[in-house]
Amino acid sequence: MTEMMTDATRERLQSLVEQHPVLLFMKGDRAQPQCGFSAQVVQILDRVVPEYHTVDVLRDPEIREGVKEFSDWPTIPQLYIGAEFQGGCDIVREMYGNGELHQALGLPAPSLEDVAEPRIELSPEAVDLLNQARQEYGNEDIHLGIDARFQHSLAFGPPSPESMRFEVEGLPFCLDLDSAQRAEGLKISVQQGPRGPGLLLDNPNAPAASTGDGEPVRDGIPQMKVAEFVERSRTEPLVLVDVRTADERDTAKIDSARWLEEEREAIEQLDKSTPIVFHCHHGGRSQRAALEFKAKGFENVHNLAGGIDAWSREVDSDVPRY
Repeated sequence: MTEMMTDATRERLQSLVEQHPVLLFMKGDRAQPQCGFSAQVVQILDRVVPEYHTVDVLRDPEIREGVKEFSDWPTIPQLYIGAEFQGGCDIVREMYGNGELHQALGLPAPSLEDVAEPRIELSPEAVDLLNQARQEYGNEDIHLGIDARFQHSLAFGPPSPESMRFEVEGLPFCLDLDSAQRAEGLKISVQQGPRGPGLLLDNPNAPAASTGDGEPVRDGIPQMKVAEFVERSRTEPLVLVDVRTADERDTAKIDSARWLEEEREAIEQLDKSTPIVFHCHHGGRSQRAALEFKAKGFENVHNLAGGIDAWSREVDSDVPRY
């Protein structure tokens, strides 16, 4: 027999839904969902809104069971908007498809009639690389995603009837309508990476601002230059966190950096005011990590602009470039 939720748990849940305008109870977190249904809702929310809060029910059994009684809904994930329960995975998918999710979030719902086909520029090298990749994936369409934080993704698959389909340099692209609105003027070229050539996507629509002292900011995350990090670390207890893979760390690493994969739990236990600077190879993955920790309540997170590649070029040439 299931135990009744305690008053303390009910108060915690009520506080959470009132505190966060968009709140997702899920298994895992935004960066690492631990079930397919949670991953689907995260993917949908990422398309629509740059910021939302998640609660990992796997870390809190009282919340995991209590939220089912609180919402009168038997499964996880569960989405709340404006302190109102919306539903689980199937309902969120349906809301996204019919425009109700955009409406609940106070956003206009895009339609195929209203969204213009974006202009995308491909370098010759990018055309060659994409053609090679398509051959490996059965000549499927190229699915390009650009989420609300302007993080890009590429995959291959059959056309989607809800998406916009068009050709660039003879290559079939398929974009969901939210991504299509963010793709105008996108330039795709090729850069060398640790495992050979890879695609580089340059999006002129990605938001960039600055703080009052001129520090660049992207999606609310200050972009700290490597020279500034070195200077500030002499007088401030900056925590540098490496979000790359083990193979990349074997290739090159900054000795003072803590490794997120190995020390995640300890880093998450730091005081929320701790100044944390995330780094990866060039700055994309570390930007996502900074956004994740900001959503967890950390107040002083930064992204290391240019990543370890900039560190190698500007600070320590003994750190190998790759």
